[in-house]
Amino acid sequence: MKKVLVDINHPAHVHLFKHLIKELKSRGYKVIVTSKNVESITKLLDLYHIPYISTGRKKDHLLWKYVYEFFHLLKVLGIVLGRRIDYGIGISMVLPVVSKLTVMKSFALDDDDLVATPIFGKFTSYANVILTPSALAHEDRGKQRISHPSYHELAYLHPNRFRPDPDVLTELGLTPGDAYFVLRFNAFKAHHDGGAKGLTLDQKIELVDFLKRFGRVFITTERTTEPELALYQLPISPEKIHTLLYYATLFVGDSQTMTTEAALLGTPAIKLNTFAGQLSIPNEIEQKYQLCYSFQPDNFPAMMRTVKELALNSDSKAVWQDRKESMLADKVDLTSFLTALILNYPQSVAEAKAEVAYR
Repeated sequence: MKKVLVDINHPAHVHLFKHLIKELKSRGYKVIVTSKNVESITKLLDLYHIPYISTGRKKDHLLWKYVYEFFHLLKVLGIVLGRRIDYGIGISMVLPVVSKLTVMKSFALDDDDLVATPIFGKFTSYANVILTPSALAHEDRGKQRISHPSYHELAYLHPNRFRPDPDVLTELGLTPGDAYFVLRFNAFKAHHDGGAKGLTLDQKIELVDFLKRFGRVFITTERTTEPELALYQLPISPEKIHTLLYYATLFVGDSQTMTTEAALLGTPAIKLNTFAGQLSIPNEIEQKYQLCYSFQPDNFPAMMRTVKELALNSDSKAVWQDRKESMLADKVDLTSFLTALILNYPQSVAEAKAEVAYR
């Protein structure tokens, strides 16, 4: 029996790998999951009945983040040696290093531009297989890189994997077609967020004061919501957010991941942060598929003009659904891609063609 280790470091990774874990188990693979001890991650793992081994709790300070990664590496190394792991997969700095010290083969997923995350990119370069979306094909990642025609979020939001649940709306007193808005505010505490900025409190309040005239407003945050906005805190559990995004009239925030999720679900999405216009994948979604808008922090007035235009346009949702279908015509279900890649390894990689692995 082949053994696969999946390393989880962010709540979004639970969504990204949950279907892959299920697919591999159904084919007789033994799957071991390691996870950072963060409540938002472990709650999701428990919800999806995915057993895990804790790798400890990461800190906010940059120095302590790297101390955590050192002990994280030691923990994973012990597991790989003790349990004779065949393959390791994740968005992880430690798996590529561990694969250099053991017989385990590592699959490193990365959807950030190297210029934005150079340290992570350096660790990823040690992997046996580097997997990046085709929007990053212009980067030199070495011979072990495979470009796939997908996005990380399509591992769980592709129509093969996602079905919206109208009962989530019922829980909030809504029905499909009701106007409402989802706002997401980031904490900017990740290692690559140094110096990053998003919406200020005054801008958040102005945004809410405008949108609440047209429908209900729901706010979701990484950390505690500011007292001035506590009335709008989303009252449902986090695993239901994708259904809420699917039916939403509009998404606005300073979060990278949730902006992409809303856009790929066919909901008009707007973000404001210092990453706007700087990253290949959001740029592709915005410029090629026209599914989102991005603004730098000093361009808040322009963001509000776009918010008002979309909030007042009753046809925008239908337009976005058509654009979503155009995007899906170019992209594949990432879970199916990864499953085939691992099941067919090493032949799938030796040919170095994503299309071969996908079949």
